[in-house]
Amino acid sequence: MDKLGLYTKFTAYEGSRDRLAELLLEAAGGMEAVQGCDLYVVNLQDNDASSVWVTEIWSDPSAHQASLSLEESKRLIQEARPLIAGIEQIKLLPLGGKGM
Repeated sequence: MDKLGLYTKFTAYEGSRDRLAELLLEAAGGMEAVQGCDLYVVNLQDNDASSVWVTEIWSDPSAHQASLSLEESKRLIQEARPLIAGIEQIKLLPLGGKGM
């Protein structure tokens, strides 16, 4: 099965970016133990005080979908939802490169 890559831009409400980034970093820590998660990196955009980007690579789309049903994921999503003004996501098909 093909790997799944995601670039997700979370736009936080004014003054909420840092808290949103903390929650996403907590999610990243939890992904260490999730089978099928090859990469989960939280990024801040240097010139944008409201954006948080998450870069993900999954072994396949079903591994990503299964991660969303974990209790810890559900809790973090619930906590983050009020901080998020918008979400943009790009799905990719990773082919290879350093780190893969």
